[in-house]
Amino acid sequence: MDGTLTVPVIDFAEMRRRCGVMSGDVLDTIADWPAEKQLVANQAIREVEQEALQHMQLMPGLLDLCSFLEAQGLPRGLVTRNVDSSVKYFHDNHFSLSPFWPALSREFKPYKPNPGALLHICQQWGIPPEQAIMVGDSAKDDVVAGNRAGMDTILIDMLHNYTDRSALEGELKPSHIVTSLAEIPKLLQTYYCLERPAQVSAGDNPAP
Repeated sequence: MDGTLTVPVIDFAEMRRRCGVMSGDVLDTIADWPAEKQLVANQAIREVEQEALQHMQLMPGLLDLCSFLEAQGLPRGLVTRNVDSSVKYFHDNHFSLSPFWPALSREFKPYKPNPGALLHICQQWGIPPEQAIMVGDSAKDDVVAGNRAGMDTILIDMLHNYTDRSALEGELKPSHIVTSLAEIPKLLQTYYCLERPAQVSAGDNPAP
């Protein structure tokens, strides 16, 4: 969510400092710790995420992109390594269109880059994964998860972190790279046949 749907504001360096995880994946590292130590670290993570909510802003072009998808009858889901409360805050305080559904936080396990959440969304929509597209700003989490699920992938490189495309090989290689959400509607119209799924329509928000 942070860096894709919203402007990136989470201070990950501070999160690592408070947790005491200076290298490797923070969540994976903590998962191997004793239960009491996990509780302390997870509380530190939630505190950093809670502080970031005060500065949450929608990513430029998000509402236009989502309105385009709704006009095409296309559903949109959300998969994030944030917590449920951050997703709720996003929907309640910033996102003015119909909610993303399903909206899966890290409470849904296994989290990205495992493709389980993406496959769950496709199951809810009644479509095979090759008919869905994963959009995200992280090659190691979003693109890898999408590729493992069998989806096409769009990497958002707003900060031009991936100018060296040779670093994006294997599971890290996206189907497309854009520098803003505003580029995605034209990309979709150029490369894909956009069809409304029979089981769920844009704007629908059935109970999981």
